Amino acid sequence: MPDAPFGKGRVRRLFGLDRSGPPPRQTQKGEPLNPWTLPNLVGYLRLAAIPVFLWLAFESGDGRSAPAAIVFWLIAAGDYVDGFLARVTGQYSRLGAMLDPLVDRLTILSGAVVCWHFELLPRWALALLVLREVAMLVLAQYGLRHGVEIQVNWPGRISVFPIMGGIFFALVTAGWVPAALLIGGLALAILATALYAREGLRQVHASQR
Repeated sequence: MPDAPFGKGRVRRLFGLDRSGPPPRQTQKGEPLNPWTLPNLVGYLRLAAIPVFLWLAFESGDGRSAPAAIVFWLIAAGDYVDGFLARVTGQYSRLGAMLDPLVDRLTILSGAVVCWHFELLPRWALALLVLREVAMLVLAQYGLRHGVEIQVNWPGRISVFPIMGGIFFALVTAGWVPAALLIGGLALAILATALYAREGLRQVHASQR
C-alpha cells in the first residue's frame, strides 16, 4: 500500500528510493486539499523564506552572501524534508502534491534571478533554465485543460539537486563547479521536459480515443 510507510521495503520508501507504487490516493485529482498537515507546514515555511533569500542576496552587494546561501539551502533541503515527513506520518494531501513543485520552481527561479543579476553563473544557461520552467508551466496548463496529470519522472526529480546545488555554490564561491552542476542539472531537466511532453500527448490522445 503506497499510503503506509511501513512494511516490506519500508526503509527504501521512507527515504524516497522506492517510488515504484502508484501515487498516494490523497494526492490525486478530486481529493480534498487537506491543507493542515505537517508536510504542508514545511511547504509554507519554504514559500515564506523565498522573499527572505531574495532580500539577503540583493543586500549583499555582489550576490555572494553566507546568510543568503544558508536560507537558499534550507529552502532546497525542505523539498526532501516535507516528502520524508509525508511518508513517515502518512499525511499526504492534494495541496501538498501541488504546493511542492510550485515552491521548487519558485526557488529555482529566485536563485536564477540573483545569479543573473550578479552574473554568478553563465547567463545562457540561466536563460535556458527559465525557458524550461516556462515550458513546464505551459505543459501543466495544457494538461489541466485536457484533464491530464503527469507524474514526476526520475530525470525531473534528480535534476532539482544539481540545479539547486549549482545555485547554492554560486552564492558561496566562484569557479567551475557551480556552472558544471547547473549545466548537468539543466540537461536532465530538458530531458525530463521532453518526456513530460511525450507522456502528456500520449494521455491526451488516449483519452480522445
